[in-house]
Amino acid sequence: MKRHLEKELLAWKRRKEHLPILLRGARQVGKTYLVEEFGKAHFENVALVDFENRPELRTAFSTRLPQEILTKLEFALREPIKEEKSLLFLDEIQLCPEALMSLRYFKEQMPGLHVIAAGSLLEFLLREEDFSFPVGRVEFLYLHPLSFLEYLQAAAPFVAARLLSFDLQNPPGELEHKELLKWVRRYLFVGGMPSAVKASLQESSLLEPQRIHHRILQAYESDFGKYAKRTQHKYLQMIFQKAPAMVAQVLKYSRLDGETRSRELKPALDLICHAGLLQRIMATTASGLPLHAHLKEDRFKLLYLDVGLLQTVTKVDATHFFDEEILQINAGMLAEQFVGQELLACSPPYQNSPLLFWERTGGGPAEVDFVTTVGSTIIPLEVKAGATGSLRSLHSFLAEKKGQLGVRVSEHPLTLRDNILSIPFYLLGRLDQLVSQAIGRKS
Repeated sequence: MKRHLEKELLAWKRRKEHLPILLRGARQVGKTYLVEEFGKAHFENVALVDFENRPELRTAFSTRLPQEILTKLEFALREPIKEEKSLLFLDEIQLCPEALMSLRYFKEQMPGLHVIAAGSLLEFLLREEDFSFPVGRVEFLYLHPLSFLEYLQAAAPFVAARLLSFDLQNPPGELEHKELLKWVRRYLFVGGMPSAVKASLQESSLLEPQRIHHRILQAYESDFGKYAKRTQHKYLQMIFQKAPAMVAQVLKYSRLDGETRSRELKPALDLICHAGLLQRIMATTASGLPLHAHLKEDRFKLLYLDVGLLQTVTKVDATHFFDEEILQINAGMLAEQFVGQELLACSPPYQNSPLLFWERTGGGPAEVDFVTTVGSTIIPLEVKAGATGSLRSLHSFLAEKKGQLGVRVSEHPLTLRDNILSIPFYLLGRLDQLVSQAIGRKS
């Protein structure tokens, strides 16, 4: 399975000056596979230091001298580690804080060596009060579950190539539109976790991806137990178990636990969000750029890590899954999860800013599901059913903010009418291109 982040890694390799990369993302989103495949394709060799499977390698980082570290690693790994030619991959680096600190010395003393570090539970270490991180000497990249396009490129390359040819001048035909919506439904069921996607491609039944979903969810909960001394395990578990029912709703801590004060739940929620298992969608007044300068810190919704995991944990009825309109499945929860997940997957991989939604502060209730920017243009996105769903809030936003264009994401075909661009679910990954084309057509 090809990941689009590989292009960013290749650009990093080709730069004369480069920092060590710290690849961040939730457990089992494919970090190790991505780095190993990238290394095999673009370096003479990959020196894999897996701190989980080979804990004895931690002793190599007792020194702060990179050359001494490499000498010890070369002996243990039985392969050379050379500047410009080798990729040093430090996997599960949260198990060796000294290795994380060593990244600054690799940058300063061996700038020609390409180093990538990754860790599934890295956030637990980074938030320790006594840990000093090498700020400014490391480049962050963020990996999410497979986007719909990445899934489609693995499952049906010809269909994916055809999808990339569509735009406002060459929209999908009726048959293509219906077939692509079927692929969206399949993706909603399978999700973007690499192991579940792989199983869906190898097995004719969709039951195997669900079994894998359960295994992943159980692994996440077991991770909380490993760090019970560092945070309150019961709060982590409670939030993770109850959050799926609250996706796409403004969070009220009383719904998580009516007997626990919010100040006790907030640290646990922060940790789960930093670990990538949940994401916040923050409220913004969208009063100007940058949008994140106008956040309402106490108003946010939750987004789950992956739409496939979400449909499994909420026990969506599979017998109706492929018959109902997408917006009707689980009261539209999966549709909003899909849109949020696509927006994250298509965002710059070096950014980790929260998603945003808009709600009116006065003059009657109005809310738009997502707000983003394309270039310097603020774009509101509303997730709506069919061709005739009400767009009252979207029009209110455009009127109040004097916006150029609003986007409706639905099962409706790709169209531009007045100042509303209708984008079908399967083309959301091409939001920037379609919006730019629509604005160009209007001007």
